[in-house]
Amino acid sequence: MIDSESQLTAQPQGTLPQQSPVGDLQEPSGIVHDKNEVPVVVYSRARGPIAEMTFLQRSLLFAELAMIAYNDEREASEAARFVGFPDVTFFEHDGSQAYRFRNDHDCVIACRGTEPNEWNDIRADANAAAVLAETAGKVHRGFKTEVDDLWPMLETALMGNEQPVWFSGHSLGGAMATICAGRCFLSHIKSVPSALFTYGSPRVGDKRYINFVQLDHYRFVNNNDIVTRTPPAWMGYRHCGTEVYIDRDGNLGHLNAIKKRHDRWRGFLKSLRRFRIDHFSDHPLHQYLGPILEAARQEQAELVRGDDAVTAAELTD
Repeated sequence: MIDSESQLTAQPQGTLPQQSPVGDLQEPSGIVHDKNEVPVVVYSRARGPIAEMTFLQRSLLFAELAMIAYNDEREASEAARFVGFPDVTFFEHDGSQAYRFRNDHDCVIACRGTEPNEWNDIRADANAAAVLAETAGKVHRGFKTEVDDLWPMLETALMGNEQPVWFSGHSLGGAMATICAGRCFLSHIKSVPSALFTYGSPRVGDKRYINFVQLDHYRFVNNNDIVTRTPPAWMGYRHCGTEVYIDRDGNLGHLNAIKKRHDRWRGFLKSLRRFRIDHFSDHPLHQYLGPILEAARQEQAELVRGDDAVTAAELTD
């Protein structure tokens, strides 16, 4: 939380080609300092419509907004302003929380993920029984309950929205964002979801549920992140969206089943040498942000040289 001794610092940005809709990604676009907490450091800077960004630039932006959503309202507002979203609204009901970030071009809903010291979040993660969804099929009871608490407020806030609306979240927030995006798609809201970006998200529903609503959904999975393998498939749960895999060395791209299994074993052994269990250490959002930021920086250098941007298909096919 920002207090009288907190310090907000905007870092200078480098020089970019005129067509670039973001900052140079080498220096932070802003840092929110708090003497009692880890600083919130952001690199994105939305200078125009999100639709004009490259896939990697969007991936970084939504990951940073998902990170910002973990902070209190004052910190989140300052960090979002650095990223290019001066209009921030916080929604909370019975422990379920989300932010709406807006600027002149776009509206983003970022759901807050699991906080280990919040009993409501722990209860939601553990309540894995499947129940009938609002759309079709069955969905995780705990995740649905979290969204049930928030959706009336979010739906009201979005009802008159005519901007492109995007959804994002990490961990539990990714599951909540998935359900929210599906409800938005089927509601009377004027703006249908432009895309959904999730990071370290668990499985949300059964096969019928995930196939009912077709959204542009990019689901980032970091190597051995255990949360992405829960709830188990034998309970009927399935993943939705297009997977973007991050390997043990932090590279983004598609691996077939055999290569992915090999990479995960190598990642597990690598973590043991560091006295860690990467099934858990691969889950924090900063473990996603680092590789995505590095990939976006490499792409930015290539764009300066006149090369083409990296497409989603190159990372998922």
